[in-house]
Amino acid sequence: MSLVSRHLHAAEFRHLVPAETARNINHTYTDPHTPEWVRACIAELVLNREWAELNNRFFKRVTFGTGGIRGRTIGHIVTAAERGSAPATARPEHPAAGTNTLNEMNIERAVRGLCRYLLGQFPPSGPGEKLRIVFGHDTRHFSREFADLAAQTAARCGLDAYLFESDRPTPELSFAIRQLGAKSGGVVTASHNPAHDNGLKVYFDDGAQIVEPHATGIIHEVNSPTSRENQLPQIPGEVYTIGPELDEEYRHKVASLVLDPAMVSAQGPSLKIVYSPLHGTGARFIPDLLAGLGLSVERVEEQMSPDGNFPTVASPNPENAEALTLALARAERTGADLVIATDPDTDRMGAAARDASGKMLLLTGNQIGALMAFYRTQKLLDLGVLTPENKTRACLIKTVVTTDLQKAIAAHFGVKLIETLTGFKYIGQKLRQYEEAVRAAKSMTPAEYRLLSEGARRDLLLKYGTYCIFGGEESYGYSAGDFVRDKDANAAAVMFCEVAAFAKSRNQSLPEMLDDIYMSLGYFTESLGQITLEGAEGAARIRKIVSSYENNPPVAFGSHAVEHLRNFDSEEIRDADGDVLPREKMFLFTLRGGDRFAVRASGTEPKVKFYFFGQCLPAPGKKFTPEELARAKAETPVRLESLWQLVREDAQRRGK
Repeated sequence: MSLVSRHLHAAEFRHLVPAETARNINHTYTDPHTPEWVRACIAELVLNREWAELNNRFFKRVTFGTGGIRGRTIGHIVTAAERGSAPATARPEHPAAGTNTLNEMNIERAVRGLCRYLLGQFPPSGPGEKLRIVFGHDTRHFSREFADLAAQTAARCGLDAYLFESDRPTPELSFAIRQLGAKSGGVVTASHNPAHDNGLKVYFDDGAQIVEPHATGIIHEVNSPTSRENQLPQIPGEVYTIGPELDEEYRHKVASLVLDPAMVSAQGPSLKIVYSPLHGTGARFIPDLLAGLGLSVERVEEQMSPDGNFPTVASPNPENAEALTLALARAERTGADLVIATDPDTDRMGAAARDASGKMLLLTGNQIGALMAFYRTQKLLDLGVLTPENKTRACLIKTVVTTDLQKAIAAHFGVKLIETLTGFKYIGQKLRQYEEAVRAAKSMTPAEYRLLSEGARRDLLLKYGTYCIFGGEESYGYSAGDFVRDKDANAAAVMFCEVAAFAKSRNQSLPEMLDDIYMSLGYFTESLGQITLEGAEGAARIRKIVSSYENNPPVAFGSHAVEHLRNFDSEEIRDADGDVLPREKMFLFTLRGGDRFAVRASGTEPKVKFYFFGQCLPAPGKKFTPEELARAKAETPVRLESLWQLVREDAQRRGK
């Protein structure tokens, strides 16, 4: 028995590491395929008795979930073997070793399982035919290496892999799958997570993230005990490079989302915008897209270069005010009207806008989405695209945990409101359903549908299917064109700047435009509470907290009595199309007085999330007076904050 094995056996005997952790460490250490640097890493951690680090790295295999995999690619402790020849201030030479970390072993395992599933679902129709799969990546640590490995692995499995020549936004990956007629795709990214994380997000043949039944099928294949040698095809596939030609097609589609180009151009010289990609892929498109619309764009130069360390922010999350610090400072210096920022893979967009008093206000994802939903619906009615006869075939799509203001907007304009489970993949699923209705009515192939102009596609959807005016979620993800089946911050930047130009044309600020909506439809506000629990112990506590709401449902939170509990895991819940929502471990509480909150475990981060919803409505047939709106704005957030304190204390007790 080696020295490492003796130390590990002793640690397991003394309950310093669980049995499963010890088994995973031993299996990795003794596997003949394990690289020597991984063995050296394990030996260093074991001999230094870093049991907590070892448990976090090896307590399970990193889970391939319904959207892919995500985890730490740089450990809390970076071993000498991982550091390699890299300087202490630079990225380590190797990713974190471990069965529960994001490294070459887990990328290869995930891609092999995905390819096995695809070959089962789409058997080649003739000799020499190869399925297509597309891979992209963002600017994070190890993203390029992982994307290269993914493409090479897919080729060894017999698929033709298409790989972007360098970093690209996630929504362009979705677009590429559709344009190239691929059966699947994956992008190496951890979205807005901290710099130590990375992941692989998986998409299906429609360009949307995987949903059931494919998600379960892929998970089964990824987790099946298949060796490295077997099931390889006799003829491997090729790896092809995607160059700038696809960029131009995508750029043209995004620019086409502007509904009133003349109005935007007219306001361009007076509308000043500050933009930051937060060291991510947004720098590739957004500045040029906005300039092409005639808008005045100032770049945050310190954050324009790609850098997986994200050195100017604590976390590259445009939801957080801290991430916008440099952009806001620039806006104050230059008197800009609007600040927008995007996360590293450019699927989320955050914004701040100057109000009538000259103060910059950070806007929530719910507010940004509501402004775009209201403007785009009103503009399509003004243009005559939506009419009294066809508008019932138009819809807004939002997730269950997104603001109820969008319900009020849909009702105000007489369009349909579709609610989905949390996750943009479910919005993509609805877009696929609407496309299939058109293709069935017109006997179209997917390729023929893709070739339609945006106007022709919209007309057919309004006649035979459902046209989605706007789709969005509270977590800063938005979309309005089905050429991409995921949230798209490039598109969001273009669409939101059009809203800002419209407000400018009316001598309004964006906060004033939002207040106009509140005055008519009511004041809606939301807040998000989170409990973060990392590592093996944290994962167990998250499961315990979430399960407790089903096993021991609360009847009250202080003086807030629970009037209704909706269990999305056990109830049959249908959307406005009559479709049954998939089951999910999520609970929605309605309290006496009308306030609500939902609770669920995050699918991508070690967190329990709590979504709070408050509203204050004007009298029927009336509008708020300015004084009434001011009072609603003052009182409702305080009420939600008080509720959060009670819910958090209750959740912490449930997790003990």
